[in-house]
Amino acid sequence: MAGLDHSGGQMAPRPAPDDMIQPFQIEGKAVRGRLVRLGPLVDEVLDRHNYPEPVAALLAEMVALAAVLSGALKYEGVFTLQTKGDGPIRLMVADVTSTGDIRGYAQFDAEKLAAVETAPAAGSPVPRLLGSGYLAFTVDQGADTERYQGIVELVGATLVDCVHHYFRQSEQLQAGIKLAVGREARSDGGSGWRAGALMVQRMPPEGGVPELAADDADEDWRRALIFMASSTSTELLDPALAPNDLLFRLFHEDGVRVFAPGSLRAACRCSRERVERVLQSLPRSEIEDLKDDGAVVVTCEFCNGDYRFSEEDLDKLYDA
Repeated sequence: MAGLDHSGGQMAPRPAPDDMIQPFQIEGKAVRGRLVRLGPLVDEVLDRHNYPEPVAALLAEMVALAAVLSGALKYEGVFTLQTKGDGPIRLMVADVTSTGDIRGYAQFDAEKLAAVETAPAAGSPVPRLLGSGYLAFTVDQGADTERYQGIVELVGATLVDCVHHYFRQSEQLQAGIKLAVGREARSDGGSGWRAGALMVQRMPPEGGVPELAADDADEDWRRALIFMASSTSTELLDPALAPNDLLFRLFHEDGVRVFAPGSLRAACRCSRERVERVLQSLPRSEIEDLKDDGAVVVTCEFCNGDYRFSEEDLDKLYDA
């Protein structure tokens, strides 16, 4: 993988500052990372539903987290991040395909949400909005492979806290994440959502590690975490600050090398054909109970798109 070395060498073309994932490595250290910048993508995901502000903000965080975590994995299929709890936001899902397609949605109780938002002490977002429940990581690579799933309790004030709790429970992964979500003014007078995420990951040593080298590796890791934590929300969200410039600003003391960036897109995988297969798996009698005004209308929870099946359409499905 050809990369950019800020300590010298030829400059690589800068990627677009939005809707991308930028892998990098700290020079000479067992530390790698990824920087995610989301602009129109996260705005499109949220605009497909009329979410209240607190729900939209938390779902934006979820989408950015799914994007940056997916970059740590080697998979061909779909990575899914999901929360389920007993709070106002009952369910949140964000998934990322290995080709960079992202989608997400949230289910919430409007009455519960109004109650917690008007409470005298609002509290932290996870206990206030999600309540008690779990965070699940799933990698699905198709019918011929075993699906991987990791589950951890919702422990912490924020989604990042919950992910860090998962890392602490895992002996296979040491990582730290910084996350930011916000709005920016648009030319039409409105505002658009933006999200950014920065993740550093400690790589396992190859072979035996002498005690002194292990001490050095510990120090390298602590430095990487400190540099990551020094990033600000403004830096993570600023479309005028190129990703490579931000990484150099944070890690130039040790040297940072960037690799080919990946593009990310807001895209739903729903289709009429998939909905047809679901309907065909149900008894016709159950389908009749779903009719409204003589037709069955199926709405995708992710993109909010409708698929309408008339009586004639249903006859064709069940005669096939």
